Amino acid sequence: MRIDIITLFPEMFAPLNESIIKRAREKNILNINLIQLRDFAFNKHNQVDDTPFGGGSGMVLKPEPMFRAVRSVLKDSLPNEKRRILIMDPIGKIFNQSKAKELAGFDQLIFICGHYEGFDERIYELADEAVSIGEYVLTGGELPAMVIIDAVARMLPNVLGSDESAKTDSFYNGGAGYPQYTKPRDFEGRLVPEILLSGHHAKIAEWRRQQSLIRKK
Repeated sequence: MRIDIITLFPEMFAPLNESIIKRAREKNILNINLIQLRDFAFNKHNQVDDTPFGGGSGMVLKPEPMFRAVRSVLKDSLPNEKRRILIMDPIGKIFNQSKAKELAGFDQLIFICGHYEGFDERIYELADEAVSIGEYVLTGGELPAMVIIDAVARMLPNVLGSDESAKTDSFYNGGAGYPQYTKPRDFEGRLVPEILLSGHHAKIAEWRRQQSLIRKK
């Protein structure tokens, strides 16, 4: 999968060089490109924001640099049906596991990360959809983009040690994660449930399914 991220702060994406995402990049399962929005500014000060018409506090991202940045990415992009352009915005549709699975079906994701007080409204025309990771406000779109990339990457073949691992993740099939135990069997009087020691795989699977549904309530 190819991932392009348009951002004012490429350095914030250092976590994508660690752990599972790092290994996916080394295997060429993920190709992540960071695009500095200021490179597409029009003046010598690399200005990408300005005061809002009508007054108000804060600064708003200008349309010209963002349109230039997205168009630059699209020059060597994949066809429309194979890519998705996402704008990170707290008013967007709330991201969940179902959306992660859906996005994993594309070959290319383009992330538009905002900052300051928001986007010029015309910038939304560039995106296929606005996505949020929750009904709260963050400093910018970089952290939400990383959350989505991490969740989507887990859905891609060969990223995890076993392709079955993602299918046992919390919320993959609608439930939450089930309780997990390891050695010792008895820790300060806290015992591992007997069902997990029974060796009866069908009953264990049913117990885990039930526990998963209980936890989600």
